[in-house]
Amino acid sequence: MADLIAGFDAGQTHTTCRLATLGGAVVAEGEGPGVRHLASAGGAEAFRRALQQSLQAARRGAATPAVLRAAAVGASGIEVGSPVQRQGHQLACDALELGQGRVVVTGDERTALLGAMGSSEGEGLVLISGTGTIAVGRNRQGAEHRCAGWGWLLDGAGSAMDLGRDGLSASLAMADGRRPDSPLRPQLWRALGVEPGAPGAAAAIKALVVQSDFGPAGFARLAPVVASAAAAGDGAATAILQRNGEALAEMAAAISRNLNLAAPPVWAMGGALNHLAPLRQQLERALSSLLPGAHLAEAAGDGCAGALLLARACLAPNRDQPHA
Repeated sequence: MADLIAGFDAGQTHTTCRLATLGGAVVAEGEGPGVRHLASAGGAEAFRRALQQSLQAARRGAATPAVLRAAAVGASGIEVGSPVQRQGHQLACDALELGQGRVVVTGDERTALLGAMGSSEGEGLVLISGTGTIAVGRNRQGAEHRCAGWGWLLDGAGSAMDLGRDGLSASLAMADGRRPDSPLRPQLWRALGVEPGAPGAAAAIKALVVQSDFGPAGFARLAPVVASAAAAGDGAATAILQRNGEALAEMAAAISRNLNLAAPPVWAMGGALNHLAPLRQQLERALSSLLPGAHLAEAAGDGCAGALLLARACLAPNRDQPHA
């Protein structure tokens, strides 16, 4: 039986569990469902299910049976130092059947920063744009500052959710004559299975988005449609991409001001920034204006890598643990 540690990257859309030896060699990875805020209805059960199912999937990929010795979870919606973090820690201990001292639960932005830096030293900031968005930075003195990530109902600028929602909102304004029509409208409506020219099409869109299973993930699934339209020259879509790229750059600028970072490396992470080239291009343009010294940098690792650093530290109690 091998001794392993687990690092979890738990977002709103899906959860990744990565298993590694105590020396750090990755042996397997598995996927599970996403999490939701622990204070929301069903949040605790969704958190437990995400950890257990992704761990089970990773175990199936391991070559030999293994004993889990420690784990760390970077999860969307976990506020450092809050009751929610303490609740998440207890839930993770129970779900993974590990003792209190063998589990770390923190925000996914913290594990992403650790993974990008490759250690707890140095300085820089991460911009994460997936279903939601959040940013955090650290200076050489170890001080940290976080921006955004206040939940999709309050603060999703720069996220895939906002791209999709803003696109759909613009399409309805086109439909009722408040703004000129563009190819973006029929493209979005067809992506939702609604024929653009059908009677009552706009009302059908309204009915779709209020369904309980639509939510932020439903809007986020439309982000690639908006990005593709922008790449094809659609003016309405381009304006949406520009606005959201600027929002991400504003987060980086605010973090840099608070931490006195003159020319920080910026690690762009998350599905929207990794897969939607027009959004990344708009971010680069906005950064060059708002934070001229900053530069997009290649991350040393991802959120799972950062979580594994925290998990490994659990087994070395006499060493300083990376900041969680």
